[in-house]
Amino acid sequence: MTESRVVSIHYTLKNDEGEVLDSSREREPLSYLEGAQNIISGLEEALTDKAQGDEAQVSLDPENAYGEVREELVQPVPSSAFEGVEKVEPGMQFQAETPGGPQIVRVVSVEDETVTIDANHPLAGQRLHFDVEVVDTREPSDEEKEHGHVH
Repeated sequence: MTESRVVSIHYTLKNDEGEVLDSSREREPLSYLEGAQNIISGLEEALTDKAQGDEAQVSLDPENAYGEVREELVQPVPSSAFEGVEKVEPGMQFQAETPGGPQIVRVVSVEDETVTIDANHPLAGQRLHFDVEVVDTREPSDEEKEHGHVH
């Protein structure tokens, strides 16, 4: 890859059933610094040589997106870990402190004394389909290069 650049894109993300999971079309474009792992690797790789005005349809298998579902990331924790939360329900998300730093976990089920959580990304195990338009590309500032993300 040549010198990194800031790429701004509009995208629509769909699953295999064609259901729209996310889109930037009604908000500001998504901007990322190439090579800084700001977006999933498979999408970044597919957009490496794209220029302003280019469009692309990109389909990614789980290993090039959010990975396969890892069963070891689904585990029961004591209900006491949610002290101060009035009612814990399936689907809720919390930030957990882990040895590797903060991580988002989803509540899968709630029993009397335990809450089963899932630390997999919600899109893990799914094939993803992106419709992308490159809105802009530019040189990153020195500060963006140093910090590893777009300002």
